[in-house]
Amino acid sequence: ASFTISLHKVDNTTVMIKLRPDVLPSCRIRVKNAIRSDLKIKPGENVTFTFTCSTPEKYFIMEIQKNIDCVSGPCPFGDVHLYPPGLPHLNRTYIWDVKASTKAGLELKFSTPWLRQIEPGETCPDSISYNISSCIDKATVNIGTFCRNGSVSRVKLLGGVVMSLHLPWHSLLTTSGFNIANRASIKRLCIIESTLKGESSITLMSPNYPLGFPEDELMTWQFVIPPNMRASVFFHNYSLSNCERKEERVEYYIPGSPSNPEVFKLSDSQPANIAGNFNMSLQGCDQDAQNPGILRLLFQVVVQPPQVDENVTHLVDLSREKNMTVTIHLKGWPGQNPLMSEPICLICKDPRTCDRVLTLASGAIYRISFLCKDLSRLRITAEKAIGCMDIRWCQRKIYSLSVPKAITQLPIQLHKFIWKLLATDLINVEITSPSLKLQQHVPEQRCNTSYSYSIVSATPETELYVGVFCPGGSIEKIQMQNNITISLETFGKGFINESIPQDLKMSFVPHIKDQCTFTVSPNPKAKVYLRTPNWRNGLPPYVSISWFIVVPGKQTARLGFSKDRMDIACETGHAYISIKEEALGAEDITRREDDLLPPPRDMHHNFWVNISNCKPVDKTQLTLRFWVTFADKQIDLGIILAVVAGAGVLTAIGLTVCCVKKKKKKTQNPMVGVYNANVNTQMPGKKGLFRKERQNNESHVYAVIDDAVVYGHLLKESNGSVAPEVDVYRPFDGPIGSLPPSPPPFSFRKDIKLFSNTEEEPPPLMDTDQDTYTFAHQKSGQSKDNGDANEKDKGDTSVPLLENKEQDGLVE
Repeated sequence: ASFTISLHKVDNTTVMIKLRPDVLPSCRIRVKNAIRSDLKIKPGENVTFTFTCSTPEKYFIMEIQKNIDCVSGPCPFGDVHLYPPGLPHLNRTYIWDVKASTKAGLELKFSTPWLRQIEPGETCPDSISYNISSCIDKATVNIGTFCRNGSVSRVKLLGGVVMSLHLPWHSLLTTSGFNIANRASIKRLCIIESTLKGESSITLMSPNYPLGFPEDELMTWQFVIPPNMRASVFFHNYSLSNCERKEERVEYYIPGSPSNPEVFKLSDSQPANIAGNFNMSLQGCDQDAQNPGILRLLFQVVVQPPQVDENVTHLVDLSREKNMTVTIHLKGWPGQNPLMSEPICLICKDPRTCDRVLTLASGAIYRISFLCKDLSRLRITAEKAIGCMDIRWCQRKIYSLSVPKAITQLPIQLHKFIWKLLATDLINVEITSPSLKLQQHVPEQRCNTSYSYSIVSATPETELYVGVFCPGGSIEKIQMQNNITISLETFGKGFINESIPQDLKMSFVPHIKDQCTFTVSPNPKAKVYLRTPNWRNGLPPYVSISWFIVVPGKQTARLGFSKDRMDIACETGHAYISIKEEALGAEDITRREDDLLPPPRDMHHNFWVNISNCKPVDKTQLTLRFWVTFADKQIDLGIILAVVAGAGVLTAIGLTVCCVKKKKKKTQNPMVGVYNANVNTQMPGKKGLFRKERQNNESHVYAVIDDAVVYGHLLKESNGSVAPEVDVYRPFDGPIGSLPPSPPPFSFRKDIKLFSNTEEEPPPLMDTDQDTYTFAHQKSGQSKDNGDANEKDKGDTSVPLLENKEQDGLVE
């Protein structure tokens, strides 16, 4: 096909056709009889040409540049046309270079659907793009690159402007989509007007982005907001230059504001919930000539309708909390940033201070509100630090690890609450759950509650992931070394109801031997599954972990391991498993890494399980799981039969003894306990027999006294001078000295009469503390009056009762 391009000289337009830089020159331009790789047509020329190939759009591009001089002559204001017509279908760029005085301003007004600014490197969906540059003196500033279908309706510039329109070879566009108008000086680099319609979100950038904004320049964005809508500004990416004079800042002119302009730093939270049109200006500074730095800004403006509960505030009282922060954010924060096209959710500290992320510090009271249609998109993450530097000040204090009501009462789901427990090397942490107890999350017993605790013990050198735990188990206490991080993570809306009985407590305790110690106190007939910490990576080298298992009363525990060996090889030292019952003479079971693990065994008392690691060979890990079950104690049938048989034998022996005693009773007089005046109270050759004090031993108590004997019938006064009291025996409750008992006065040792009509069996004879009393038995046929008591005591007529009884037994 043949093409003819005719340019009028007064149009001051030049057409350039040239090869694309990224292809081989397989196609050429034929002008008359000449073959060439490019073609330039100047104003006033008329050129006819053809291509040597059928698809020239693959090899050539075209530039059409029109120069407009508004300094020396009048400007052709009005609609800008695509000239000249009849151009070949190539990728083409129209360039309008307008030169104007810096004392005047130019305005580019775009027809609908207006423009949308894009980041450098981004392409437009229809491949049609605009680029605007401003020319001040000899410097050129790139205002930005834009696609169609946006909110940018007008751009006002100071001085000259270079406007370019890029069209693909297949585009059928016939109009430029903008016009040029003359305006008074705007006294700034540029003004970009953005007209928003309905609920929407736009992204804008500072000139030269991502390069630096011109030094000490000023520019303005004007935002036209629909009635009954609210606008919010968010800075997503910015950097600051090194200023020698002035300060880089952002200024807002907001209708109804008592302090216009409102000045903000780029690092501040920007205004939100703005009703009506407003302006935002970016002001640069005088930069350091040696190290100027870069001032740049990328921001977002979100327009949304006011919420139904816009005036509803929620009280968050953190005045009594210490070292705590509460962050309200979108789901997925901070790893996932929401798309700019997504509906916005804002959290406001006051009607004008709103952001997608709001952090509240402890020690204050806040009244917050939400600009969000769907509050289920929001989450809460809180963090609290508890420290102890001196055990004397915090050993007896118990801290409650529960979520404050100020958080649970908000209409936002709690995502995570983190407690950071900080202590010195010689202070450890103990956490307890007295009533709910904790269950370790293992494959055999998974946590199915709406929240769980993740516990990590960390030092600068190592980190020990203790495990994941949830309420409703058997672990009553965990003691850990080093600094501890406990993270409560929720999995549903039911947390608020289930969290009411939270009972996790924490206290600081003195240094413990093992890195971690678990106290397991299960319910009867429970089945408990436990595993070593750091399950994914294995126990760190030389770490020791212990479990103390409480066996309920009348229960037997059965302990078993999930595999036969430890499955590790040690490079240095040895790994051990030790099992020890808390009972006298209990066997201490110990296995090394190269031994078989103990088979399942019954434990009748509380017991310990300790696992200590060595330095394993590379690619080997120490991970162990074990289980404990409980059952009622079983009594052996043989023991029952032996007990019954023993009881029968004892009964027979008792009946025999009873019969023998009754037989002897008919031939014996009652036994009488009488002091022997010539016998010492301590046995010869046994010094220190009475080791106790008098009041602490039974040396003053008679060994045997017949209940039927009455003193008044036995002690008969001959001359009437002394009349002892007549009564039955009563325990002595008077003062007791430190010496052994003494014999009674001589006046009480008179003639003794035996009087025995009783039918009761005398109690058996017992020795108490080896008291050396002598018991006399009155022989039948002996006279009632034996004369002088002293003579009787010195004589040999008395026979020891025990000896006499033994002789009687031999006779019988």
